[in-house]
Amino acid sequence: MSVLPENIRAKATELAARYPNKQALTLPICHMVQDQLRCVPNEAIKEVAELLDLAPSQVSDTLSFYGFFRDDHKPLGKKRIWVCRSLACMLRGGDELLADVCERLNIHPGDITADGTATIELAECLGACDGAPCILIDDELQLNVSADDVVKLAKGG
Repeated sequence: MSVLPENIRAKATELAARYPNKQALTLPICHMVQDQLRCVPNEAIKEVAELLDLAPSQVSDTLSFYGFFRDDHKPLGKKRIWVCRSLACMLRGGDELLADVCERLNIHPGDITADGTATIELAECLGACDGAPCILIDDELQLNVSADDVVKLAKGG
């Protein structure tokens, strides 16, 4: 049974014309897999490799190089929340924000909440110093956030 969703296979075929070779599709496809499955399981690595005419080790090397991807032993929550650790965010309460959010959600950075709703991660800089402290929740930047804001977003609000 295939782990790789059919919509991702179709999108890979559609995107192939835009890329110089199949190997160049590795990152976009792995991002799609993780967005949909909340991780890139070993079986998906094998299927991506087969789809792109690569060895599974080539796909694994790409995934491990970036450190952004999760495997099936440590999947992401429904929401991925990056808390900025830049100097500007730290000076405007980012460290306290992170500590408060982690305490209220009962997790450590890198972990997933017990109910699977959120994963809290550290970002070195989100490039929004004028809106410090800030977070990136999935693909949406949030500026001037409080711990209440982050906890509410983490719980789906």
